[in-house]
Amino acid sequence: MSASTAAPARDRLRIAIQKSGRLAEPARSLLAACGLSWRQSRDKLFCYGESLPVDLLLVRDDDIPGLIADGVCDLGIVGQNELEEQAAERRRNGLPAAYHAVRGVGFGQCRLMLAVPEEWDWHGVAQLAGKRIATSYPAILADWLERQGIDATVVELSGSVEIAPRLGTADLICDLVSSGATLAANQLKPVELVMESEAVLAGAVREPADARAGLLAMLLRRMDGVLKLRDSKLLMFRAEHGNVDALRRLLPDADPLVQLPDDGNGALRLQTMCHGAVTWQRLEELERAGAQGLMVLTVERSLA
Repeated sequence: MSASTAAPARDRLRIAIQKSGRLAEPARSLLAACGLSWRQSRDKLFCYGESLPVDLLLVRDDDIPGLIADGVCDLGIVGQNELEEQAAERRRNGLPAAYHAVRGVGFGQCRLMLAVPEEWDWHGVAQLAGKRIATSYPAILADWLERQGIDATVVELSGSVEIAPRLGTADLICDLVSSGATLAANQLKPVELVMESEAVLAGAVREPADARAGLLAMLLRRMDGVLKLRDSKLLMFRAEHGNVDALRRLLPDADPLVQLPDDGNGALRLQTMCHGAVTWQRLEELERAGAQGLMVLTVERSLA
């Protein structure tokens, strides 16, 4: 099916995720937190949705953008770097990239960076002229070099990019960096950012108009609730009227304070949702400002 052809009507939503790799388990955990459960097929590539009519396809991450563009899947969880690479490659081949990033999903953060041998003195991108750069993201790198006005040779590798300079197949590399440990182990140092990346929920530009539309809206609403609560805690405490303003100033990342029914001892009973870290130091600071009986509770689900 071409990207310009409307997908046939279906009553089940399909989501593609990595079969294995660093995004596989976080993606499944996120979808499970949204209330989805599945029965796996014998080939372990297709998971039939049991709790809701939402099925999973377990595939290579670089196949996910194409599956969405061709109407095989409605959604996919994939690195933004892979999404952009496939989009750039499609544009270069005269094909439409009929998908987009719907929202970030809060994991898989990394950077696509240029890295050079440690002995290099780096003075700027002008040094790239005439150099060979090994990468698994040739389309992104080629677009970036064009924007920089740099004439360099892109050497495409499917893996083990970091050893290319030692093998003599490239002068430097362009690769994903999270901790930097792999670069250090190969006597390389990062010098220039090409793009920031994280895992995203990707979807077709043209949203379904059949039974899947309601499923899609429900899933996105649930996912918003899960992502909002991921680093959030419900904070409950008592306080005297005169201390409330000072306590409110100590909670800049929290929702407005909600007053609960009075417990009869004269103090206010208050609660709020904190969207930042609630550390011991923070609780002690609130206590010094007049908060009493502080409790921090985990919230599993929320519908805004």
